[in-house]
Parts: sequence; C-alpha cells; structure tokens
Amino acid sequence: MRWPFISRIIGILLVFMGLAMTAPLACSFYFKDMADGGITESIAITMAAGLVLIILSRKFDEDAYINQKEGMTVVALGWTAIGLFGALPFYLSPEFTNFTDAFFESVSGFTTTGSSVMIHIEAAAPSLLFWRSFIQWLGGMGIIVLSLAILPFLGVGGIQLYKAEVPSPVPDKLTPRLSDSAKILWMVYAGMTLIEIIFLLAGGMPLFESICHALTTLPTGGFSPKNASVGHYNSAYFEYVIVVFMLLAGINFSLHYQMLRGKSLAFWRDTECRFFIGLVFICTLVITWDIYGSVYDSLKDAFRYSLFQVASIITTTGFATADYERFPGLSQIILFACMFIGASAGSTGGGMKCARIIICFKYCYKELFKLIHPRSISHVKINNIVIPNHVLQSIMGFLALYMLLFLVSTILLAAMGVDMLTALGAVASCIGNIGPGFGTVGPAENFAHLPVLGKWLLAWCMLLGRLEIYTVIILFVPEFWKK
Repeated sequence: MRWPFISRIIGILLVFMGLAMTAPLACSFYFKDMADGGITESIAITMAAGLVLIILSRKFDEDAYINQKEGMTVVALGWTAIGLFGALPFYLSPEFTNFTDAFFESVSGFTTTGSSVMIHIEAAAPSLLFWRSFIQWLGGMGIIVLSLAILPFLGVGGIQLYKAEVPSPVPDKLTPRLSDSAKILWMVYAGMTLIEIIFLLAGGMPLFESICHALTTLPTGGFSPKNASVGHYNSAYFEYVIVVFMLLAGINFSLHYQMLRGKSLAFWRDTECRFFIGLVFICTLVITWDIYGSVYDSLKDAFRYSLFQVASIITTTGFATADYERFPGLSQIILFACMFIGASAGSTGGGMKCARIIICFKYCYKELFKLIHPRSISHVKINNIVIPNHVLQSIMGFLALYMLLFLVSTILLAAMGVDMLTALGAVASCIGNIGPGFGTVGPAENFAHLPVLGKWLLAWCMLLGRLEIYTVIILFVPEFWKK
C-alpha cells in the first residue's frame, strides 16, 4: 500500500473541494447574506489541509500501477475526508450548533441521501442552501469520477478508482480512455441539469429555487430549499417535470449517451431499463388504486401523488409532495420495498439496483430449474449476455451483505432508544440513499431528534450505500491489510 500516493490523491480532492466552495462564496456575495466569513474560513482550512497532504507526499512512484486495494482505499478515505471538510460551511454557520449535525448533513449531501437535520430550512442563508444542493450535484456522478475527468495529472491509471466509484455491478466504460468516459458522463449529467432548470423556470419557479432543485434532482439527492420540499409549490407542472428528470436520473447514464448517438431504441433494448420503468408503472397503478377514495377523492390527484412518491423513492431522490405515512398499509409496504430495490445500475440512484434484483431472480429460477433438470446446463443472462460466475457470486454476496448490514444497523439504532418503525425506516433510507424514511423520520419530519451516536451510525450507512458496500466494508477485513 503506497500511502504517499493515497495521501496525494486525497490532498488533490481536498484542493478541488476548496475550489468548489468558492461557488457558495459567490452566492453569499450576491445575496449579501453575511455567511461569507464561515465559507472563507472553510475554504482556507480545506485548501491548507489538501496542500499539506500534497507536499508531504511529493515522493512516490508515479509510474507504478494503482492496484485494487489502493483504489478502494482512496475512494473510501476520500469520501470520508470530503464529508468531514464539506461539513465546515455548515458547522461555521449559525444554523448548526454541533459538528455531528454538520457532518451528518454533509455526508447526506455528498452521498445524495437527502436525509436532513435542518429544521428551519427556509430561514437559512441562501449560500448555505446552495452549498447543500451543490454538494449533492457533485456527489451524484461521483467526485472521484469528476477528478478523473478534469484532473488527469494524477499521473497513474485510474480504472480501479472508477470501478470502486461507479454505482454499477459491472462498470460500463464508454470509451477506451477512462478520462474521456468520465467527461462524457459529466457532459450528459450537466446538460440534463441545465435543461431541467429551463423547464422549471418556464413554469414560474424562481431562478435560485430552480437551480437548487435541478442540482438535487439529477443526482437523485432530494435536498430542497423549502421546508415542505416540492410539495411547497402544490404545482402539478413542477411535479411532473421533476418526475421526468428523476426517472431519467434513475436510468443507466450510458443509455443516455447511446440515445444521443442516435440509438433511439437504447432504452427499450435494455432489460434493466424495461424492468425499471415497468416497475414504476405497476407500483404507481397499485398505489393509485389503493389511495383513491381513501386518501384522495380525485383519481387525477391520486395518480399524481402516487407517481411522484413512487418515482422519488425508487430513484432514491427523496423529494416529497405528500405524507405517505397517511397512505394505507399496502401503499406503505410497496414504497418501503422500493427503498431496497432502487434505481438502475450506472445511474445516480441508490438502493440495491434493478440489475442485481433481475439477476437474483434469474439465478433463483436457474437453481429451481436445475432441481427439476439436474443434468441441464443453464446460464443467467441479461441483455443476452451471459453473467460470469464470479459476477453472480459477487452480486449474491452483495445482496446478502446489504440485508445483513441493514439488520445489524437497525438493531444498533433500536438499542439507542429509537422505536422499531423509525429504526427500520431510518436505516433503510440511509443505506439506500433515499432521504425520508418511516416513523419519526418520515416525509413530514427529519433526523434532528435522533441520538448523536445514531447520527454517526446513519452517516456510516450512507457511505456504505453510496459506495456499494464492498468499498467501505472491505477496510474492516483483516486480510485486506496483509501483504
């Protein structure tokens, strides 16, 4: 393990983070919200820490190939460092009284979870709200991938970083050069963000609020500058626009690239995309039927609120227009299940990912088929491609580990005095990077009242979910540190 090399990359990331903080600083100057002092201090501390790490790691073998251990270590430690230093603008603002809450908000932002401890959101400084949205946008496609796109002077091959960072069972390189792939992903990502801003502005949403909502829709983050989230506007137009972009963000971004290159049937030909859209459609219809008459008297309203909650939760965005805890039990169970399923692999969404769910179902069917026909030879395929055994084993291990960590974290949170429903909802929400949960952390509440240790536990769950479990949990395996 080359610690000078790891230190250098984390230092570069912190320098980049310090530069990114100039965006809320400019926002503070524009709105004259008096928050520039805390942001300036945050920039100075973050830049200084980054430069120190770079200076201390000047001597390392630039020609050596980065191995898988180093790639995972960089990603896990890099995201932790970003969460810590990204908390400074929150901690140095009057809205936060302790570092635990600031760190929770920061990690929730960078991991695009959207769980919040802020109580009076609309009373906060505009620059702080912008930083809150901006870090979700940075975290959406992955700040490590961004660094590969615009900081090619790292001097080493970066495929291990890409594999550890991109939220997909099998990373899909779009071009032979890794930096080109990252640039393509970010161009699509930024372009879709700009288009959403234009659509929201066209509907009459103020510019600042349009930017904040677009910055948190495409990364499927869910932070809103309004206490009531998107429900504040009570506008069907805004809701349908945001639903469209949430669903686009929940689809594999390589398919968007294929569409731009003229492959008009790219979405339809992809098994996972068909499964994802079909699941949204079915869940929406069932919940619409369930809440029509019992919660909403109008079929149009029942469909509208059903579609938004389903799209928001299955894409793990976390915006809210209704308190789904008022829905009947069937609807709540469906939404709870959507928290685990998540969006498509290769999207900015969280959860287990639809690709893994499809492969799991096909694998189970294959095992049942072999019981009936023990001498048969069958394979698990997706998009007519045979899934290798080592990928199957990795996916089965991931799903088992995901549920085990969910169970253990829920027990730990309940041991801290949190009621069972809240513990289940909070852990499912954080490990799936969703935002609101159930119980006292539902869409009408937040996470501010949870115990301090509970917030640190949930922040760890957010990192686990964002980095696909393995990248974080592997650091706790003793064999990982042996030569």
